[in-house]
Amino acid sequence: MTDIARAERAAIADLLDRVGPDAPTLCEGWRTRDLAAHIVVRERRPDASAGIVLRSVASHTRRVQAEAAAQPWPKLVAQVRERPWWSLISNPLLDEATNKTEFFIHHEDIRRAQDDWRPREVSSAVNAALWERVRPIGRLALRRTPAAVTIEAPGFGTATAGRGGPDVRLRGEPQELLLFLSGRQAHAIVDFTGPENITARMRKGRYGI
Repeated sequence: MTDIARAERAAIADLLDRVGPDAPTLCEGWRTRDLAAHIVVRERRPDASAGIVLRSVASHTRRVQAEAAAQPWPKLVAQVRERPWWSLISNPLLDEATNKTEFFIHHEDIRRAQDDWRPREVSSAVNAALWERVRPIGRLALRRTPAAVTIEAPGFGTATAGRGGPDVRLRGEPQELLLFLSGRQAHAIVDFTGPENITARMRKGRYGI
């Protein structure tokens, strides 16, 4: 059994301490202060976290997130680091299931936005756990793609997506496929085979959950 959520939470907090509140991230329009505030609001403010996916309450979420971002930086990072045991999504029973993908991606959002970033080595156990999320995320992200897409992670398996048409193969490690399919295509290391017009469209698609 993996404990990705706990490890990635600690890694995010350590990296935030190192790069400071105004470093870039891969999240459009967000600096590290904004990303840290997003993490805090998502797990500590259920009254506002719904606005992450629901437009009807998005303005409330933005206000609450701005308030969180305005806190002193050490306090904000401490809130990222300390798992709230009472949280609806970060309690001991649900933490791994609800946070492993979120925290892995946001860790890379910070890492890969820095000038000196390099791909990191991820254990087979972690990649296997991420692969379990790649399959449903891929089917959702690529559901409108006019192709029969095979998503392949060598050593872990394959999944199919798209609405049919020319054959396209998207190949990479689970961590790279996860980043690609969550909208970080420019910073994901993957290989493509298939018609150029479709693969180009996939590289520029607005994916996300």
